[in-house]
Amino acid sequence: MSKSFNGFYAVKDVDLKIRRGSVHALIGPNGAGKTTCFNMLTKALRPTTGQIFLEGKDISRLPTSDVARLGLVRSFQISATFPNLTCLENVRVALQSKYGKSFRFWRSLRAISDLNERAMALLLEVGLGDSASVPASDLSYGKKRALEIATTLALDPSVMLLDEPTAGMGHEDIKPITDLIAKVSKDRTIVIIEHNLSVVSSLSERITVLKQGQVLTEGTYAEVSSDPEVIAAYMGGVDEL
Repeated sequence: MSKSFNGFYAVKDVDLKIRRGSVHALIGPNGAGKTTCFNMLTKALRPTTGQIFLEGKDISRLPTSDVARLGLVRSFQISATFPNLTCLENVRVALQSKYGKSFRFWRSLRAISDLNERAMALLLEVGLGDSASVPASDLSYGKKRALEIATTLALDPSVMLLDEPTAGMGHEDIKPITDLIAKVSKDRTIVIIEHNLSVVSSLSERITVLKQGQVLTEGTYAEVSSDPEVIAAYMGGVDEL
């Protein structure tokens, strides 16, 4: 797939094959085209050329909402939660969307109370069971990212796209989030953009390296980390390699 803006190619001829049930990383220096790829996969951007298939179905022309209903859901680089809602309420909002109860604002809370049990189970799954009544604004940054993963899981995705899930985290938060991603990947496909290559190495089975919008190489972490072209691409950019 390719994406051009007034003749400039942000992504050009990128061919990705993501194996079901795997964790696949997209890495590369800033401006390599990683987020543009995510935006095309989730249909926030329409590819200039190319096709996108999910479970054999051509989703190239579907809107974002339909793609999400088919099971392909993303998180964003900046944590996206409702700050004034509690953790339980944040997850319940996502569940309301999943079960078609999003716009029933005139109904009493009892009408959606059946979602509380599932919301609580998701909070327990991501380690936020003791924070159900805490407003999202009061959470640490690492816990906000865990909450965002819980709201993503509420949509019951088969494929999760995670855009720099450890960006901006202190060292103490990185391992819990890495462990959480490993946990939730056991029964779904994960595609991850991540600059922290220690996270990439511990999670990913396959890695695609992008440079200037094109695929530089692909392989295991051992293969790509020893590739002279990859090392050269990162010189002066990300310093973890």
